[in-house]
Amino acid sequence: MGLKEILAKHGFKFKKRFGQNFITDPGILNKIVDVAEITKDDLVIEVGPGLGTLTKTIAERAGRVITIEIDKDLIPILQETLEGLDNVDVVEGDALKLNLDQLVLEKLGELKPYKIVANLPYYITTPLIMHFLEEGYNVERIVVMVQKEVAERIVANPGTKEYGALTVNLQLFTQAKIAFTVPRHVFTPKPDVDSAIVDLVVRKEPLYPIQDREFLRKIITAAFGQRRKTLLNSLGSLTIDKKILNEAMEGINLDSRRRGETLSLEEFVLLANGILQRLNNG
Repeated sequence: MGLKEILAKHGFKFKKRFGQNFITDPGILNKIVDVAEITKDDLVIEVGPGLGTLTKTIAERAGRVITIEIDKDLIPILQETLEGLDNVDVVEGDALKLNLDQLVLEKLGELKPYKIVANLPYYITTPLIMHFLEEGYNVERIVVMVQKEVAERIVANPGTKEYGALTVNLQLFTQAKIAFTVPRHVFTPKPDVDSAIVDLVVRKEPLYPIQDREFLRKIITAAFGQRRKTLLNSLGSLTIDKKILNEAMEGINLDSRRRGETLSLEEFVLLANGILQRLNNG
């Protein structure tokens, strides 16, 4: 049964609020699974299975798949399209609100490392990826379809217009690369933008030693909050004494007139560590 027939049979209507764009092209689905290097030893969590086309492709190679769908109207469709696959668990829920480690424990009876593979809705791409990383989940790799523009931001270099808070936050904790791009015409319905598959291999340790991850995030967010301002003025939004900010910058030979978008990953970490150290000693 084709895509249109399945949707018609269940009276399914696309919902803009869930950013639903389904992909059925077997070649692209196989390429996504290739990027994730899925084997029978792997547990995979999928977010937003839609009609289950990617789910089926993953299940052919993975040991176990847990797929999370927020739209209750898709659950009966998934039960039909995934029928007979005894290594797939369909969970209705919001991936932003579910504890993925707890979900794994419930389904497997043990907590083992897992991969996340997903065709993410564009409207929630960044919050979801950051959620996967910030919660400290036992995830080892994240392979996701995102808007091409977001993918370019993830892998950007300092000093470019694409370089921002997302870049720094992700590159410190993952090895990130764009695996391949996906044209808009392969989706139903067709989105207004092209997409890309991003491969994020989670680092066992951050790229540089971080004293306080939450404080670092505040520094990064403030530095990019007003891109045209100097670093010193941007960080002023944190209500930290300018004397401390200046001392921390001088301590790592950082010119306070620079803009946040020019700082390297290491400079961001050294700056945050330096400010925090002075605040704690004050």
